[in-house]
Amino acid sequence: MRRKIIAANWKMNLNYNDAIYLSRQIFNNLNSIDTPNIIISPPYIYLSELVELFSKIDNIKLAAQNCSKSKKGAFTGEISSQMLASINVDYVILGHSERRLGFNETNIDIKNKIDLCLENKLKVIFCCGESLELREKGLHFKLIETQIKESLLHLSKNNLQNIIIAYEPIWAIGTGMTATKDQAQEMHKFIRDIIKSEYGQDTSEQVSIIYGGSCKPSNSRELFLQKDIDGGLIGGASLNADDFFDIIKSIKCI
Repeated sequence: MRRKIIAANWKMNLNYNDAIYLSRQIFNNLNSIDTPNIIISPPYIYLSELVELFSKIDNIKLAAQNCSKSKKGAFTGEISSQMLASINVDYVILGHSERRLGFNETNIDIKNKIDLCLENKLKVIFCCGESLELREKGLHFKLIETQIKESLLHLSKNNLQNIIIAYEPIWAIGTGMTATKDQAQEMHKFIRDIIKSEYGQDTSEQVSIIYGGSCKPSNSRELFLQKDIDGGLIGGASLNADDFFDIIKSIKCI
């Protein structure tokens, strides 16, 4: 059975006091209730403290927002997967559109990062998605297929179990636009069919595929009701405790 997952990507937001305040709101509200699998991804500098805080709740895990494609060495400012594993981080977000576009990360870069994470017993949230221009040209399926084939399909079935796939239409991130439930379901099914073709039906039904394009309380329930959507990678709405709790409640009710 596929896991239902709500992941919060805080991106480069919140000073220390605000990050701790939001974290304690999440801890206090989720500590006493049964929740789906929750993944919190704060900026690097808060990870160690929040790993300790959330270690008291079994189904809340911590994710880094990125890691280096190198094991170690003279790479000033970089953070390695080995470093993240050493402070008991659980996941790393890789392939996010902001990394692909703003930092020119290629599918091969992301593949190499995935391999290093798995080598260090870290799980991965792998992001894929298309621009509005490519969608309008009808090239969105081809792009997603290429991203997945070049970054993921070298993995064994066992290693694939440590990957969550997040579909994030670039045109729906921070723009106020959102993919319709039908558009999102169509792409999630397409992604699952790629996995099925390569690894078989049983494996494809074990991989969680979550939606990451401006998911918020007003649309989360209709998205999560779709057959192949297993949760959300939440950006801006995860910075507001009430909005984040509402999204969590919307998947609990399904």
